[in-house]
Amino acid sequence: MSIQDNKYKHWKLELDEANILWLHMDVAESKVNLLSSAVIDELNAILDDIKKQLPQGVIILSDKKDSFIFGADIKEFTELENQQQAVTFLERGHALMNKLESISCPTVSMIHGMCLGGGTELSLACRYRVMSDENCSRIGLPEIKLGIFPGYGGTVRSIRRAGPLAAMNMMLTGSALPTRVAKKIGLIDEAVPLRQLKHAARHFVMDAPKLKQPGLVQRVANYRILRPLVAAQMRKQVARKAKQQHYPAPYRLIELWKNYASNPEQMLQQEIKEVSKLAINETARNLVRVFFLQEALKKQGKQVEYKARHVHVIGGGIMGGDIASWCAIQGYTVSVQDQSPERLAQTTKRAQTSFKKKYKKDRRAITAASDRLIMDHKGIGVAQADLVIEAIFENAEVKRELYQNIEPRMKEGAILATNTSSIKLEDLSSCLKNPGRLVGLHFFNPVALMPLVEIIHGNNTDPNVLQQASSFARNIGKLPLPVKSSPGFLVNRILMPYLLEAVIMVDEGIAPESIDKAATDFGMPMGPIELADTVGLDICKNVASILSKTMNMELPKNLEQIVKIGHLGKKTGSGFYQYKNGKVQKNKKVQHKNIQEIQDRMIMKLLNESVACLREGIVENADMIDAGVIFGTGFAPFRSGSIHHIHDQGIEKLVNKMIQLEKRFGERFKPDEYWQKLKV
Repeated sequence: MSIQDNKYKHWKLELDEANILWLHMDVAESKVNLLSSAVIDELNAILDDIKKQLPQGVIILSDKKDSFIFGADIKEFTELENQQQAVTFLERGHALMNKLESISCPTVSMIHGMCLGGGTELSLACRYRVMSDENCSRIGLPEIKLGIFPGYGGTVRSIRRAGPLAAMNMMLTGSALPTRVAKKIGLIDEAVPLRQLKHAARHFVMDAPKLKQPGLVQRVANYRILRPLVAAQMRKQVARKAKQQHYPAPYRLIELWKNYASNPEQMLQQEIKEVSKLAINETARNLVRVFFLQEALKKQGKQVEYKARHVHVIGGGIMGGDIASWCAIQGYTVSVQDQSPERLAQTTKRAQTSFKKKYKKDRRAITAASDRLIMDHKGIGVAQADLVIEAIFENAEVKRELYQNIEPRMKEGAILATNTSSIKLEDLSSCLKNPGRLVGLHFFNPVALMPLVEIIHGNNTDPNVLQQASSFARNIGKLPLPVKSSPGFLVNRILMPYLLEAVIMVDEGIAPESIDKAATDFGMPMGPIELADTVGLDICKNVASILSKTMNMELPKNLEQIVKIGHLGKKTGSGFYQYKNGKVQKNKKVQHKNIQEIQDRMIMKLLNESVACLREGIVENADMIDAGVIFGTGFAPFRSGSIHHIHDQGIEKLVNKMIQLEKRFGERFKPDEYWQKLKV
């Protein structure tokens, strides 16, 4: 049989005049390339044929637009029921990569677009890697985000190519590296413009240059005598962000490297053993579910194509300014309106900081983003904008006055969006001649880091406008979550009782440090007291004041007092904590007591409000509540969301816990009536 035969469903073989085999990957009935079992089986057969009839070289490329290989098929990952199944699954991947690596002619991975997970492991099994320097091109091993680490030989091969410090950092963070960074650390061999990519791939086949070795520092870090010291530092860095009992994978990866890096063959076998154990534990299963929740959010707004060119933001404060700079980074022309020229000057200053953080030393990109951001004191941009985002302070009357002023000047078909964090849309749209054009675009602080945007729809919101708003959020790299207009919407409504219970405990004399420890022990990325300080205590008070009218929630006296004296949290240098150069100052000598009770009081408030939101249909279903709390509040991802956590822990057990809390602390802990319906 000839290697030119095209009998495959997912691969196309092309032999050119130089006897170079171009191996095109184009997974059938899929928008992206995934290394599914069927794809692996076909590639196995192709490699067997190649060994029988060796070409000058093999170049692997993708026929998908701006996309290489996204990794393994995660749906297959969810079907693993026990460790032996996981071992078999991983051994098949190892066999493929070993076979590819053993081919005696030059093999080149020609990367353009996203190359992740199994795609990166396949590329590392090739002798060479060339990559386009387009913005869409990224390479990485993000498996740690799924509760595992690379399991197709990627641990050994990435360290061999880039050295342990660079490769372990990439694997431990799950980072997807831009082309130039990948070239700098030695993960790829060449970075070229897209137009030169095929020529570069040919060059590596025809000239077969000598492989470059990692630098001296990288090689020294791999010495047996130094690995325990380096590993200890790695564990310290990981521990700052993830506790071992919650996220075991990074710690297991560090141990794998520390113990077996001197023997690559043994390390490959241990990789299979360790990943097979991780793959079937609860953390991995929950993190995989989080991945699918994220994918579900990404699908929102896909029903329409919304191409906004000009975005006008009204309000040059921290939120409005950060929304504007984020949109400018995403390529939009953005005008920012504010009554205060001084505030606009601060907006410009903050935007420059954001641009430099995003683009590092790329002056051309910084200048281009700066040119897209226009300070517009008089609001001229209203008439040109496809989307107007109002981001002024939380006052319904002032917002309505603004809408009456700008609606006549907005162009036909333009969307009016509000960034309100708690006011119902029905309380804002009554002044509009066309209330259907008003939608909520609720961003979270800090805008650049928080992935979720709540897309709020009121009774009058045009369904097409809702879809367009979701499409816009997706286009600027955010996760859109459609939410029914209701006080606090979803995220703030669920988060606020949790925060206020923490503040009440401070009022009772419990140390803020103990409260925050209880939350981080549960798996929250930040404690509620530090979070309230970070959001701004004035903002917390305003949102709590609005919600207290509808949720039977009393405003803690200490919150009112601390705001009254101007201690608003991190932004003023003091709140419940003191801040020095932007860093929180905590009392390390606090003796932590009753941590479990503190944790129960906060978490049960959050869970109870989640159940109430499910009862009221604030979002489409329980999965969307889980997605909202994970991506909007930072709810412990390894627990896979509040409703999932309720089912995981047991409904009856948690209801009994609430009843006990109600007896001790009062009616605010009364279980919502819908808990009983969860049993169905």
